[in-house]
Amino acid sequence: MASNIEFVQYVCEQIGQAGFISYRMMFGDYCIYCDKKPVALVCDNQFFVKFTPEGEKAFPSMPKAAPYPGAKPYLLVEDVEDAKTAARLVKLTAKQVPLPKKRAK
Repeated sequence: MASNIEFVQYVCEQIGQAGFISYRMMFGDYCIYCDKKPVALVCDNQFFVKFTPEGEKAFPSMPKAAPYPGAKPYLLVEDVEDAKTAARLVKLTAKQVPLPKKRAK
């Protein structure tokens, strides 16, 4: 089941304080970017933030789950309505995630 665009836009609004937020459709679901860094996924209308040691340290009770079969675990943000927490996690994650490499032409 793919995510609906309204949920993706809602997530982006909630985490807007973290930095420049954008999204892109990928394989029927969405990748969320913070300051041009891929930091999260929205799959099946659930919000998954990339796992980093700093994110886990700051939010030790946040559950980990795979956004799709065979994926590495991500931090599952169950309470997207808590914008302060979600934005803080995304900002922490963006500090640890590198910019994507440019594709060779």
